[in-house]
Amino acid sequence: MKVAIIGAGAIGGYVGVKLALAGEDVSFIVRGANLAAIRKNGIKLVLADGSEQVATNVRATSDYAEAGPQDLVILALKAHQVEAVAPEIAKLFGPETAVVTMQNGIPYWYFHRHGGPELQGTQVHSVDPTGIVGRLIPAERVIGCVVYPASELLEPGVIRHIEGDRFPLGELDGSSSERVQRIAACFTNAGFKAPVLDDIRAEIWLKLWGNLTFNPISCLSHATLVDICQFDLTRQLAAEMMREAQAVATKLGIEFRVTLEKRIAGAEKVGKHKTSMLQDIEAGRDPEIDALVGSVAELGRLTKTPTPHIDTTYALVKLLARSMEEQRGHVRLQSLPAAA
Repeated sequence: MKVAIIGAGAIGGYVGVKLALAGEDVSFIVRGANLAAIRKNGIKLVLADGSEQVATNVRATSDYAEAGPQDLVILALKAHQVEAVAPEIAKLFGPETAVVTMQNGIPYWYFHRHGGPELQGTQVHSVDPTGIVGRLIPAERVIGCVVYPASELLEPGVIRHIEGDRFPLGELDGSSSERVQRIAACFTNAGFKAPVLDDIRAEIWLKLWGNLTFNPISCLSHATLVDICQFDLTRQLAAEMMREAQAVATKLGIEFRVTLEKRIAGAEKVGKHKTSMLQDIEAGRDPEIDALVGSVAELGRLTKTPTPHIDTTYALVKLLARSMEEQRGHVRLQSLPAAA
């Protein structure tokens, strides 16, 4: 299968290495240091046991037209990064090209033929504020995906896999199409677990249930998962946010296959782990706020469901992100040479 992966970060790089080593025709659409590193050395995967795998049979380019039409496009960017590349993605499309979306949170296509007569076709402004993503990456091409593995980008062209190998897939209408079965087989052949689900939205909510709570609480408190779960006040806050989210999801026809208490216990078992949002904050990167938190608040408004704890937490994290952005701008201005 001819596969283009947009982004060679922690997840895109991990998936790309495994697919390439399994014999798929993989092209990475990347820029900067990652582009140079992959062109020079291929892309390396460091496994949890310290062993290494290197895929040299890959292409790397920043030019979408050069990559050309693909059988499969894997969108491995964070949700807030997708709009910037959306105008280029059509250059990767042939008549039958499918797009696997690997973003966390509520996806831009959530209400495609879903949500009943009142909400079907509604634009999710938190993740697609201008509507350009929905226009340029049509939902008809999309295969939904939930990303469970944890990995990190050690340096350009080098990925470290931490744990996990599950990438559940699903057609947006719940059907078991030939194309989703073909993509699942491709992933399975590469060593992943890729079950085809008849309700990919329910699986998205299950992962989001924890992300929308523990990620913002951790970045505001600089606490790990076990710290949040074992401190009564933050454990209670997480539970309140999860109850609000469950109420929203229930109005949209979603049923959770685990209890709230079990979901919190699962996070606690992970231990001294820093969430991705906390890692972004500590590294000075833009955190993934709107897809994980703002989108649930938006769906709360759409379904007329109160979400006071989610709204408050969202406001605080957005303010933190704006303060960081202003600080970065101040540092950049300070570093500019004085005018002659």
